[in-house]
Amino acid sequence: MTEDARFEDGGEKPLYLGALDPDDLQVISALVQDAVLQVSEIRWQAGQRRLALLVNRLRREASVAEPQAPERVRALMVVDNVLRVASQGIDRSDPDLVLSILSVGFEPGEDGTGAVVFTLAGDGAIKAEVEALDVVLRDVTRPYLAPSGKVPVHPED
Repeated sequence: MTEDARFEDGGEKPLYLGALDPDDLQVISALVQDAVLQVSEIRWQAGQRRLALLVNRLRREASVAEPQAPERVRALMVVDNVLRVASQGIDRSDPDLVLSILSVGFEPGEDGTGAVVFTLAGDGAIKAEVEALDVVLRDVTRPYLAPSGKVPVHPED
């Protein structure tokens, strides 16, 4: 008999997760909430039909086992099967502009198509129209103490 993985089983290991359906994407969305990145760290590779974002992810899983100073880790988020990318509320001419991810969702279309939507703080958004949902989140550095020393707070409406 097999047993489902538990959240604590991740320990100090780097994350490497994939999403092939909207439920999987909700898990990734929770893990990248409050991730920050600069505009220069977004790459649309039209020839490979890939959108890649290099983010500084808040390690929420680290505080579950043992509360401590907040940590971040650099993570690569890749969306494959991308047909088109559009954005709103982002000054793409400013490569140093810092964006903050609030959530990542999926808007289904016909026959498995749809759009992966990154909702950003400040009314910004990135929309990747996809042939099929295929998103990967992979930590690529060791964790480091968050420079702010704080966990972002979102007031309830």
